[in-house]
Amino acid sequence: MRASTEPRIAPLTRRHLLSLVGGVAAASALGSFVRGARAATPTPSPAAAPFELAPLPYAFDALEPVIDAETMRLHHGKHHAGYVTNLNAALDKAPELKGRPLEKLLAELSAVPESVRTAVRNHGGGHANHTLFWQCLTPGGAPLAGPLAEAINGVFGSFDAFKEAFTRAAMGVFGSGWAWLVLTQGTLAITTTPNQDTPLMAGQVPLLGVDVWEHAYYLKYQNRRAEYLANLWRVINWPFVARQWQAARVGA
Repeated sequence: MRASTEPRIAPLTRRHLLSLVGGVAAASALGSFVRGARAATPTPSPAAAPFELAPLPYAFDALEPVIDAETMRLHHGKHHAGYVTNLNAALDKAPELKGRPLEKLLAELSAVPESVRTAVRNHGGGHANHTLFWQCLTPGGAPLAGPLAEAINGVFGSFDAFKEAFTRAAMGVFGSGWAWLVLTQGTLAITTTPNQDTPLMAGQVPLLGVDVWEHAYYLKYQNRRAEYLANLWRVINWPFVARQWQAARVGA
């Protein structure tokens, strides 16, 4: 593989991860991701800084051959960036929402003014989902082990059975959406959401999210979603997912 000159950043810190909590506290599950290194502003303020697109935690070509560099450039630099831009534009129309953690906005959509509710749902969800998605992937993958492996075996019977159930759920998403491993009421579960909806809207803590929008895989796989999903297991960052789960259990 050719040497990459793309920027790299360090993975999430423990301080970021420990902000993820479960149950009622799912509203804070992604706060440390979506604003980068800044702490969430406790009081909404029209002067609050807008949401930003963080760099990927690896080079664009780092996930090859599973995901090609051009897909990553477009997915991160165009699609994810577009969600951030449009979310900020929506909040400009409702400045009283500025400064609120994104996960709180998504968990309490009914409190968002109707005039911007759909935009916050779609673009805010897109920002939160993708911010988590990038962290769920790592070059070469990282294995599942320890307590989370035991918990998955306990709930699903085996890791292979979990993968089969997760893949079946992801294949069952009609059109565009996401497949998730979540913590809900203290239990691991597989769920799906349409479009850019997030489990946070249902009070669940997202642990692993897989994007099944065609823009996530079409350049390489065309309409072969099953092949994309089968290959994606090779680059899952299980230690990250395990830390998500551990932090959510602490806060449950």
